[in-house]
Order: sequence, then structure tokens, then C-alpha cells
Amino acid sequence: MSQKAAPEEADHRHRIRSAPLRTVFAGLAAAACLLAINQLFNLQIFGLVILENQYLYLLAGVFLCLTFLAFPAHKQAAAGHVPWYDFPLAAAALGSCGYFAFTAEQSLLQGWEFLAPPTATWVSFLLWLLILEGARRCGGWLIFGVILLFSLYPTFADRVPGPISGFAQPLPETVVFHMISTESAFGIPMRAFGELVIGFILFGATLQFTGGGRFFTNLALALVGRFRGGAAKVAIFASGFMGSMSGSVISNVLTTGAVSIPTMKRSGFSGRYAAGIEACASTGGVLMPPVMGTTAFVMASFLGMPYIEIAAAAAIPSILFYLGLFVQIDSYAARHKLAGIPRSELPTLRQTFREGWQYLLVFAVLIFFMVALRQETLAPFYATALLLLINQVVPATRLSLIQLWDLIIRVGRALGELVAVLLGVGMVVGAFSATGLAGTLVNDLVFLAGDGVLMLLVMGALTSFVFGMGMTVTACYIFLAIVLAPALVQSGLNPLAVHLFILYWGMVSFITPPVALGAFAAATLARTSAMGAGVEAMRLGSIIYVIPFFFVLNPALIGEAGVYEVIATLITALIGVFLIGSALQGYVPGFGTPGRGPGGLVLRGLQLVGGLCFAAPGGIVAGLSHVSMALIGLALAAPALAIAMRHERQQAAAE
Repeated sequence: MSQKAAPEEADHRHRIRSAPLRTVFAGLAAAACLLAINQLFNLQIFGLVILENQYLYLLAGVFLCLTFLAFPAHKQAAAGHVPWYDFPLAAAALGSCGYFAFTAEQSLLQGWEFLAPPTATWVSFLLWLLILEGARRCGGWLIFGVILLFSLYPTFADRVPGPISGFAQPLPETVVFHMISTESAFGIPMRAFGELVIGFILFGATLQFTGGGRFFTNLALALVGRFRGGAAKVAIFASGFMGSMSGSVISNVLTTGAVSIPTMKRSGFSGRYAAGIEACASTGGVLMPPVMGTTAFVMASFLGMPYIEIAAAAAIPSILFYLGLFVQIDSYAARHKLAGIPRSELPTLRQTFREGWQYLLVFAVLIFFMVALRQETLAPFYATALLLLINQVVPATRLSLIQLWDLIIRVGRALGELVAVLLGVGMVVGAFSATGLAGTLVNDLVFLAGDGVLMLLVMGALTSFVFGMGMTVTACYIFLAIVLAPALVQSGLNPLAVHLFILYWGMVSFITPPVALGAFAAATLARTSAMGAGVEAMRLGSIIYVIPFFFVLNPALIGEAGVYEVIATLITALIGVFLIGSALQGYVPGFGTPGRGPGGLVLRGLQLVGGLCFAAPGGIVAGLSHVSMALIGLALAAPALAIAMRHERQQAAAE
């Protein structure tokens, strides 16, 4: 049987509930996906050659139209039918983008972005307002405010003081520039979407809908379910596998969390702890190779590097993040004496592979096309086609026509949400180009930070965190890669480390209150306090806050160094993360608890600082070498480890 619809899917099915509306919605989504296939495979159906800007306008028109049908204007309308006013908005989005697609060639030849006719100017204003409203519905008021402010910035740039002053231009020219130029709404973010992202969103949604989440959950249950705290360890593996391919933290939480969270609660984990684990595991999945939720491919495009190098560089930070999470779970389970899941309740590996062999085959095909053939753009389409073919051939997993329709609707909703935000992000980027600020902003940021690289990194981390609120992972990364990354690179930091740094800090908002969308979604499933789940997620995912600083200051942690240095740095980092995770939970696996009360807290504090010294790169504290930092870390952590071992032996002797 196919996997049941996730809660987010049920929401859009309730809003798009009438048969005619579902037919129109699915038809438009399917048409846009077929358009992408025609363009990317260069099929030239009906002999038509579509220009790149025509292709992007058509995609934007369809998906922005779907945004107004799928996403309500306000939360109170979320559970009702589509109100009448959303239909004119959807038609206006389709019509305005259709106008620009129809006049694309004329626009290029006559330079409309600099001198547009009256009709094009009025349509530009209409599309600008529609993009703002679409971004508000999908990203919230914060994203709306940022996009509105920056999209209007060129009209008052000359009156802004200091380093962010720029050239000003009238409002009509500004809006026309946003809609017609290749440097704004239809610039880099939309090009990345049309060339790379759309295929992987399609693949991730298909994988989830056809039962991929259930397969990865069963695989994790068979591998680690029997160990202490096994239910929580299952969440790590299942959400990690699924998140890497789906690219959506919220979708991942709702899909794998629907199984893992109730299982964790039955095993003895508290509701908020279970929610925190699922939120962290789902967030980390987007940072984990090989797919990294499509962001790796966008990053490869920005850096001009092979995809495989991006995936290899991301491997060590991802291992450290999941090790920190695993150690904390194991320590918590040991301290609370939580056993694993009984073998009788677990699937066997043989049974799991027999029922889900097609997912492994599809995954292998995806990796082969990406790594061996280096066809990152086309790989997800081949994998999706193979998955659907196998799914329909095998009777046990065959989807009915209604289920296929539901799948297309789900894909359309996911793509509509992303396009609405990306169009807005493009206007923010376009504002810098229109005012000439793009060329000077990098120097200004470096100047404001002075000679302190660490201060520039802190500014970058805070900027990434703020823009990560409400944005999808890919949209946030694209924006920061254009606006922030050049400043960090110019300060002398490794370009690959910088791009991974902003990716990691863009993800932090999913587990950090007051936003913590991943934790809040998990709290809903766990029926516990949303803020409590967010606080627990912060503690469980604490490694994500420090590791980016470590690898951007020492690129050996992303493999950018000699073999000896990489191995030595990795070993000390693993030890450091182990000490940090166990200190946060008050139990050291293999040693025991360092004690309770004030004395125990002091020992845990020393162990925590010792772990940070192990994991930190050399040279950032008083010029101390990596070896010196490791020795200091050992001296700080040794008392806690010794006392923990002594307590464990005393308890064993007493029993």
C-alpha cells in the first residue's frame, strides 16, 4: 500500500476540495512540469524553441497562480474553501506572466527593461503586487516586509546615509526593472529553480508520496531499533535519509515524525524530547549528502565546482551534527534506563528490502546519473520516472488515478510555495543591482567588521538566521550566496566553507525559538508545548551552532587540507562532539554520570569546555596550536570522565 498522506497534504486537499478545482490545479501543475522536461531535455515539442526568459515567465505564471489557489490570505481561511477573490488573483498571475512570455523576444530586442511601453509598465506593477502577496502568503509578514522594503529601495537609495547609499530611480522604472530585467525577480534565483531545483522537488515529493518515508523508517527500525533508546535513534536515520532527498524540513517532520514520535513516546521519551529529536533529525537531513535537498547542486553552480566535491565537503560536518545528536540520545536513554524496541515489534532487514527494493534501485540510479554521468539537472527526472514506473508495475504499491492526481497536486503546492518566495528574493537581489550597491556592499560589510574575521562571521550568522525564518532552505541559501557570501570570501575565508557556513546558519531557525518551525511542527504531532519542543531542539542540535564556525576557520573539517591534517582534525572533532553531547545530557556513554548537584554541574561544565577545545581549530584562541587545544581539552574533561567511571563502578559493585 502507498504511504498515507501527510498532514500538510491533507491541508491542501481540504482547501482544494471540489473536483473541478482539483482538476484545474493538477492540470496546471502537470503542464508546468512537462514544460520543464521539454526545456531541460531540449525536446522541442511541436518544433517550438522557448527562450530562457519565456520559460521562466511561464513557470512563474503557473506556479504563482497555484500559490493563490493553495495558500490562504489569512490563517482563519486555511480550513475553508478557496474564496472568490483568490480566483482573480490566480488568473492575474497567469495572465501577467503570460503577457511577458508572449512579448519576451520583443522585450529583449527593444530593451524594455530600460524603456518599457505603457502596457508593459502597468503589467509590471500588477505582477510586482502579486509577487509581494504570494511571498506574504508563503513566507509570512517578516519576509513580505523585507521584500517590500528592498524592492522599493532603488526609489530612495540616494537618501540613505553612509555605505548603503546608491543610485536612485523613479518607481515605474524600478518596478519595470524588477519584472523585465534578468537581474531581479527573474534572475539567478528563478534560473536556479528552473534548471536545478524543480526536478529534485518533484523527486522528493514523489518519493514521499509513494512510501519512501515508510521504507526508510522500517530500514532504520531494522538497523538500530533494538538498541537502548532505539526509537529515537530510528528517527535520526529515517529523517536523515528522507530529509537529504526531500529538502523540506517541515515535510520531513510530518512524514517520518508521524511514525517516529508516537514510537518514541511509547518507549518512554517525553513528548517535548521526542519532538526535539525529530525536528533536529529532519533539519540535519537537508545538510546531509548525497542530495542535501537540492541545495548542493545550486551551490555547485555558484562555485563552479563538481557536485561530488560539494557532497564530500559536507560529509564531515554532517557526521559531526548527527554524532552530537546520537550521543545525546544514547546518554539520555542510559540515564533514564530506556530500553530498545522489542525484536518482535521490529521489521527484519530481509523483509524491509523485499518490500522497498525499488527505493534503493532508484536511489542508485539517481547517484549514478549525478556522480558518474554528471547530469545533475536531468538525474531527478530519470529517477522519478523509474520510481513511478516500478510503482505502477508492482501491484502492492500501484497508485490509483486519484492518488496520482493527489501526487501532482502536492508537487504543485510545493513548487508554488518555493516560486512565490524565490521571485521575492530575486527582487531583493535586483535592488542591489539597480542601485549599484551590489559592487560595493561586499567592501562595506568588510569595512564595518574591521579586521575581525570573527566579527564578520557573527554578522553573517545573524543575517543568515534572520533570513532563514520563513524561507525555504533553497531560497534562503540562494539569497545569502549572492548578498553575503562574497563579503566573507573577500575577507580571506575558503569559498566552499563560506557557502556551507551560510547554509548551516540558514537552517538554524528551524530549531531555534521564537520561530523554530521544525520543532513547532513536531510539537503538534507530539501534542506537547511548542516552545518546550523548541528549547529541547536547541539543546539537542547545539552542535549546529558551533560547527560552522569551526569549519569556516579551519577548512580541514570539510576536507580542504592535506590528508594528515584532515584525519587529525576529524579525530579531535569527533572526540570533542562526543564530550559536548554527553556533557549536555549528564551521562558519558562508556563511563557513566559525573555526579549530580552543584559538583556534577561543575564537572559537566568543564567537560563541555574541554569538548569545545577538542573540536575547535588551532589558532583561534591565543594562537594555540591544534595539539595544544586538544591537550587543554583533555585536561579539562579528564576529571569528569574519571569521576563518572568511579561512580559507575561503585554502582555496579553495589548491585
